[in-house]
Amino acid sequence: MDACEVAICEGRISGYGKLRKVFAAAILFCAVGAQAVEISEPNGAGLKPGTLPDHWMTGGPNCVSVPDWQVHEYNDDFYILRESGCIHFEKPFLYLIFGNEKALLEDTGAGEVQTAPFVMDLLAKWAKRTKHAPVKLVVIHSHAHGDHIAGDKQFQAMPEVEFIDHTPEAVSKAAGIAKWPTDIGSIDLGGRVVDVIPIPGHNDASITLYDRVTGNLLTGDSLYPGRLTVPDLPAGAESAKRLVAFVETHPIAYVLGTHIEQMRTPYLDYPRGTTYQPAEHALALTRGSVFELNQVFLDMNGTPRTVAEPEFTVISRKPTAKKN
Repeated sequence: MDACEVAICEGRISGYGKLRKVFAAAILFCAVGAQAVEISEPNGAGLKPGTLPDHWMTGGPNCVSVPDWQVHEYNDDFYILRESGCIHFEKPFLYLIFGNEKALLEDTGAGEVQTAPFVMDLLAKWAKRTKHAPVKLVVIHSHAHGDHIAGDKQFQAMPEVEFIDHTPEAVSKAAGIAKWPTDIGSIDLGGRVVDVIPIPGHNDASITLYDRVTGNLLTGDSLYPGRLTVPDLPAGAESAKRLVAFVETHPIAYVLGTHIEQMRTPYLDYPRGTTYQPAEHALALTRGSVFELNQVFLDMNGTPRTVAEPEFTVISRKPTAKKN
């Protein structure tokens, strides 16, 4: 039984009225086994182009043959790393962006993983291949949850690494954000500026990164193909609104998050803890996904609930009172 059949047999579509309307279409989609294709970034706005793979390794079915990391060069100076599900079921994506003077790494992995040696080796190979002087590494985080900070101590032990802690205060100082979360900051890598946009909601320290060179928008756990948990609904709604305002005035190539939990079949996702995901959704979402997420929050109108969209599900709650 394949992954689509498993999800349907588990009744994962029965909870949503609109899903019943697409039941037949979902089965057809599973039957034909639609595949993602390698696509090139649109370059109408003068963005540096790149490609995305037709599929990613997840974890298994035979972990012996799965490397700890999969690295995809979107282009020469923008790398996408995926941690193997055989190490940790979250299988997070990390991003490594090279400038003339610095390289920026977003997140450090999940579970028992050796991130720092692997990333430092990538930096050395990049410098050798491009005949470029070694660049300084800057480490930042999409947010503060454990499946994105597991390798932090490895980088903190390296004096040559500029490590930005996963707090609003540390990010604000490093990126020059005057007022969190309403202002936007930036990090200059040398001939390449990455904007830092605070988007609390999923986590107090959640951010989006915007690479001005490629037009890629890195949205962390706040927007990706999967289950978007929003423990702080008011903050999440305001963040989505600000993200729309940013997207309206900037060219967007792809929206790239830090996980894939969704299947290629609309409305269906893999259960939490799944290691092997042979029919998972593509990593990339689109500019329109930002508007779709904002509309979900607008429709909620402050009332927490779960809303399923074809490519993601929003699970929102009101924030709990903090204990003194």
